[in-house]
Amino acid sequence: MAYDADVIVIGAGLAGLVATAELVDAGRSVILLDQEPEQSIGGQAHWSLGGLFLVDSPEQRRLRIRDSHELALQDWLGTAGFDREEDHWPRKWAEAYVDFAAGEKRSWLHAQGLRIFPVVGWAERGGYEATGHGNSVPRFHITWGTGPGVVAPFERRVRAGAAKGLVRFRFRHRVTGLGRTAGAVDTVTGEILEPSAAARGTASSRVVTGAFELRAQAVIVTSGGIGGNHDLVREQWPRRLGTPPAKLLSGVPAHVDGLMLGVAEKAGARHINRDRMWHYTEGIENWNPIWDKHAIRILPGPSSLWLDARGRRLPVPLFPGFDTLGTLEHIMRSGYEYTWFVLDRKIIGKEFALSGSEQNPDLTGKSVRDVIGRARADVPAPVKAFMDHGADFVVEKDLSALVRGMNALTGEALIDEAELRREIVARDREITNPFTKDLQITAMRGARAYLGDRLIRTAAPHRLLDPAAGPLIAVRLNILTRKSLGGLETDLSSRVLTEGGGPLPGVYAAGEAAGFGGGGVHGYRSLEGTFLGGCVFSGRAAGRAAAKAVG
Repeated sequence: MAYDADVIVIGAGLAGLVATAELVDAGRSVILLDQEPEQSIGGQAHWSLGGLFLVDSPEQRRLRIRDSHELALQDWLGTAGFDREEDHWPRKWAEAYVDFAAGEKRSWLHAQGLRIFPVVGWAERGGYEATGHGNSVPRFHITWGTGPGVVAPFERRVRAGAAKGLVRFRFRHRVTGLGRTAGAVDTVTGEILEPSAAARGTASSRVVTGAFELRAQAVIVTSGGIGGNHDLVREQWPRRLGTPPAKLLSGVPAHVDGLMLGVAEKAGARHINRDRMWHYTEGIENWNPIWDKHAIRILPGPSSLWLDARGRRLPVPLFPGFDTLGTLEHIMRSGYEYTWFVLDRKIIGKEFALSGSEQNPDLTGKSVRDVIGRARADVPAPVKAFMDHGADFVVEKDLSALVRGMNALTGEALIDEAELRREIVARDREITNPFTKDLQITAMRGARAYLGDRLIRTAAPHRLLDPAAGPLIAVRLNILTRKSLGGLETDLSSRVLTEGGGPLPGVYAAGEAAGFGGGGVHGYRSLEGTFLGGCVFSGRAAGRAAAKAVG
């Protein structure tokens, strides 16, 4: 039987586009499949803030950040916490990825037209010992153009390949099987879904109108993770975190359903570390949702007071932006599934960023004027919209009214005004001296020693109960799904491995479907800016390896 193409790529998200672009450069013919309509090309990456983990970049050096490969690898390994037999390939991928981030990553992307916003963000700050979790220095580089700016160069290369006749798109094709002839996987079968005009991110129809069978010398799986499939999230929820939350919000569209992972497993692929996930604890319901249960993650500066459902401060070092997984573990032991930020106008104006390309029109639209306008605004417009319309926001002039609003919002009288006032007054007393025993205030002052934080991310320390800083604001924070950290086990050539440890002939995987490399390059935790980069790095490896194999 003749082949329909040299390679079939399953999934037109970022990893699939990168792999396809590399195949085109090598002169290979590709069929690019996706269950969604063409308007969803780019997948989850389109909706992202466009953060990239880079090491010793020009942007860092201009801000007097001294980074190095050695420091980044120390941070990565301390964050990942690799502790399993199946972490053999994830560890190797981690080492290779840090090499990439400290080496050609920036120059390779820059050569394709990608540009970086000049202020480097400091995500996942840790707060433990030097060899523990967290970024020792700021490394979160925002793409000028956010997620669409990351997708654009690869989509451009793929569409150029299509114009040359090397790429054929097959949207609305849902894969249900991988088959073999002559020992290698070379057949992809599935269902053709009815055409859909659904807007990007919204749910598209699952009405089947036909079937398909396609053959190629190699297959690359770039189908994404499970974050939009709450049933699978709950099924794979780690025991160490207890019972899955009854209420989950979605940080990704419904098409991120994880079903292709099961198809690959049936064909012989090994799926590892499926209990490792990356879900955020600072989720707020989108007042203007695009998909069902659509949540936006707050990217917080370090100053908000973080309280549990009963109004008690979270323990050190669970401050805003320090340890996502540690905070999730604490919440799941608290008996409640939500927490609170308590802050004021000064803090929200300077410290609240909202994750997502659509929540940052200035950066997404590459408007210098709008970026300057946001920096000068009392409260940026997207944040102000949530203050005005968000279901999770309480805004009041005094603490008594704030507590009443918090209790009314949840329908539970869990917050005691006297206790919360004592907590805030005690915290405010620590502001009056240059000395403090409150480690969050130490962290706030430490953040402002970094020019980037002082300029746009960390408010000057002040009393929360100072009327001049008001009004007071409380934000209910929910758990939202985002990333699968485990995935299909792959070697450094992105070849999918079997339970026996050998390659599954003809099959490669990249992006979230492969745990961003190896079946779990992040281990238990992410340093942030590593998901898009993981798609780029593993997609490039898969495309190049498959191109060589079928050459």
